[in-house]
Amino acid sequence: MSKDYIDVRGAEEHNLKDLDISIPREKFNVVTGLSGSGKSSLAFETVYAEGQRRYIESLSAYARNFLGQMDKPQVENVEGLSPAISIDQKNAANNPRSTVGTVTELHDYLRLLYARIGTPHCPECGREVGEQSAQNMVRRVLDLPDGTRAKIAAPVVRDQKGAFEDLFDELVSEGYGRVEVDGEEFDLTVETPDLDKNYDHDVDVVVDRVKVSAEDRSRITDSVETALEEADGSLKVILPDPPAGAADAIGGAAARSTGDLAGETQGDSPEADAGGEADDRLVVELSEDLACTHCGIDFREIETRSFSFNSPHGACPECEGIGETKEVDEDLVVQDPSKPLKNVFEPWSYNRTYYRRQLDNVADHFGVSVETPFEQLPADVREAFVWGTDESVHFEWTTKNGVREKDEPFEGVIPNLERRHVETDSDSTREHIEEYMAVTTCPACEGTRLNDQSRSVLVDGTSISEVNELSIGDALDHFEGLEASLDDRETKIAAEILKEIRARLGFMEEVGLDYLTLDREASTLSGGESQRIRLATQIGSGLVGVLYVLDEPSIGLHQRDNDRLLDTLEELRDLGNTLLVVEHDEETMRRADNVIDMGPGPGKRGGEVVAQGPTEEIEACEESVTGDYLAGRKEIPVPDERRDTDERLTVAGARQHNLADLDVDIPVGQFTAITGVSGSGKSTLMHDILYKGLAREMNDNTSVDPGDHDAIEGIEHVEKVRLIDQSPIGRTPRSNPATYTGVFDYIRELFAETKLAKQRGYEKGRFSFNVKGGRCEECGGQGTVKIEMNFLSDVYVPCEECDGARYNDETLDVTYKGATIADVLEMSVAEAYDFFEHDQRIGRRLKLLKDVGLDYMNLGQPSTTLSGGEAQRVKLAEELGKKDTGDTLYLLDEPTTGLHKADERKLIEVLQRLTDHGNTVAVIEHELDLVKNADHVVDLGPEGGENGGEIVATGTPEEVARTDDSYTGRYLRDLLPDVDLDGPRADRAVAPATDD
Repeated sequence: MSKDYIDVRGAEEHNLKDLDISIPREKFNVVTGLSGSGKSSLAFETVYAEGQRRYIESLSAYARNFLGQMDKPQVENVEGLSPAISIDQKNAANNPRSTVGTVTELHDYLRLLYARIGTPHCPECGREVGEQSAQNMVRRVLDLPDGTRAKIAAPVVRDQKGAFEDLFDELVSEGYGRVEVDGEEFDLTVETPDLDKNYDHDVDVVVDRVKVSAEDRSRITDSVETALEEADGSLKVILPDPPAGAADAIGGAAARSTGDLAGETQGDSPEADAGGEADDRLVVELSEDLACTHCGIDFREIETRSFSFNSPHGACPECEGIGETKEVDEDLVVQDPSKPLKNVFEPWSYNRTYYRRQLDNVADHFGVSVETPFEQLPADVREAFVWGTDESVHFEWTTKNGVREKDEPFEGVIPNLERRHVETDSDSTREHIEEYMAVTTCPACEGTRLNDQSRSVLVDGTSISEVNELSIGDALDHFEGLEASLDDRETKIAAEILKEIRARLGFMEEVGLDYLTLDREASTLSGGESQRIRLATQIGSGLVGVLYVLDEPSIGLHQRDNDRLLDTLEELRDLGNTLLVVEHDEETMRRADNVIDMGPGPGKRGGEVVAQGPTEEIEACEESVTGDYLAGRKEIPVPDERRDTDERLTVAGARQHNLADLDVDIPVGQFTAITGVSGSGKSTLMHDILYKGLAREMNDNTSVDPGDHDAIEGIEHVEKVRLIDQSPIGRTPRSNPATYTGVFDYIRELFAETKLAKQRGYEKGRFSFNVKGGRCEECGGQGTVKIEMNFLSDVYVPCEECDGARYNDETLDVTYKGATIADVLEMSVAEAYDFFEHDQRIGRRLKLLKDVGLDYMNLGQPSTTLSGGEAQRVKLAEELGKKDTGDTLYLLDEPTTGLHKADERKLIEVLQRLTDHGNTVAVIEHELDLVKNADHVVDLGPEGGENGGEIVATGTPEEVARTDDSYTGRYLRDLLPDVDLDGPRADRAVAPATDD
């Protein structure tokens, strides 16, 4: 073995055929080949998996107990391995609390910066906050009404784990008898609080209990000074029974109520009173350090957690750090204002006694009829019904005990729903109300997630929330030269922090993510964006001697940004790391040191190395399909003519996110490509506005909330809309391409029609592995059984009962053309197509899977193992299998993901066929070979984020290519023979293409 290579011997994972290969270390290696040829099997399931397994097995048995168990790949030996890190396309996080800032750790450095050099300002008046003295605190206590009972306490423990037994003993020895622990008072002379040491606790020492009066000024002063001494400059004033106006007298906005604020209600009924006795008290924290003496607002000590929206110390109390709240939506409550008053409120049924009583009495109060259409009522009356009244309404109703009466303000339909949503213990009631609620930006924090005090701490006149709203590119500009506005002390403290912030922002910009904002939710990122974020994080780590395995990092990236990504990968290599990148992108292959071309075909016809070496050697290999396309011997042709129609589907006034009030035309009956640099607004236009807008208009789907726009015109030209995205086709391993496309139903019918099946009375349900009867009950139709090995890897072994076939012996007795139902599930699409060639129904659906480039896929492959691109193409095949009525709008998002040029050509033919049948196809795409085949291109830009959202060019690919301002157009020039302008890669000479 040479230390210069990773030597893989005898690899047989999935379709690999006893593969031997040497991969150069500290080089940029690309693994390419036809879809399904074994690229991921080599890179991820063999090399990466073995590297991870060895690392985990080097740990102690105790440590391994806390880590996921790694399956041993089917490989004889792998030598020369380094510690392996996988950077794949899995989304960064599904947690709504995760943002670009938190995932990249930028937010941690921002919190540190603001905690160390930030200047607090009053959220009310904007004045810089200063310190206050003990005398100032005494004066504020004495401002309370005479006779107010108050406890002066010293907060000695804040949010710390422990039982604090020694602390309680020490307090007793110092003469303190009472403490409040987590808001509950204890007498230490009688009992010691029994606390769980694993939970956070607050401990406040009660220094004195007083009745406020001017005569007790000296006593209050002594108590305040003692509390400040015990708690290092802070104290709490606790008012068990605060009189009216106490909050304004002592603390203004700083005062906070605690206790049971919900009051006592009469269960879940609509009649439950909103009021009730509440065990309220007032707790005000005062500090020698920070307070606004003008507004009487006290600040907690500024810490890093003060700027974390995942901590109660920094999170907005209204939305708890999410930035969004659920509120009852008036448009959902009143969906048809032309209905009579008694029937206009969707959540309120006039047939229910309580609702009828409410509406009748309020209608009598305003002198209107419940039969009057709601839209014909005066505006103030409509508002009173929806939001309630200030004045009292006379309510009168009859019960079995006689007539009852009361006068009180009318609560209003929406306030009633909001109150019951909070108070109810009934899940069904809450779910019913939530049907009329919509997610809105939190009004308290305006979506910034932080409380008002955290948002009022400034560095160079800017709050941390304002920094989070910047794009990565703008944030980098903001922090460049920030030291010039800091004094010497602040500069010294912030020097290292700013260095880390600028470095991380720079890495993000290098991988083409400068358009993302720091507060963007991580769950909204595409797989490619998530992968590049992790890539930027790895560059920042500065690790050396690591094996990085990447899965198509160029996905979702415009050609303009691809060069920056490749520079980043080369930078990782130059640090002394080994890169193993699964990729189809031509530019990536040309920049690589070593290309491994897998093939020669997909599935069982693959699993071998067709060619290996620099790009020139791949081009020279005539057995390599990849080489044919790289050398220009084959290419995806430009269509001879473009379709032209007069009908248009027009999105008017698109303003969601960064879209700049656009009017966009999608020609009906044509193939349209929506292009543009990353972050220019493509997904917003297609998903948020076009699809959701049509879903609501055409299907009356009120569960979707379209993005901000004026209208979608020309809907009459479209009968149906279909969004074919990359979400999984199933959530369980029992779902597979055969079941999803419906072909398995026809296959089971064939088996049920065989002679033996009829003799035994088997119907097609007998041949399903999801129901009892024909399946193997030992493994439940899974085919495998998991053997738990404690500290070693869990092992999946074929079921002993059925030997992995999923079915019991009686079912497997039935054969069709010599094959059992289990044999059919193991067939690839191509094999099954030949096997069922005489059955038109089955052959038609299998041909559709072949047409979209999935002929290598096994019919029974679990859906959970499909990539996003494969799942999208299975959906496309399923759509193609439906009865074609024409006039359908198909929306696809980067359908070429994971496709080799040869498979991409098949996909383009399918999309063209769909369009030929009278349908309209709109595709978000960066792959230029697909874009050049479109009839119409809508190019957004010119940049990403705030600098995008405009139409840069529109028209045929040739028209876009002649637009100088279009980045997409410039790269298209090299692929369109009718455009005589040079593109960025015009110097790349290729041989004339020959048709396949």
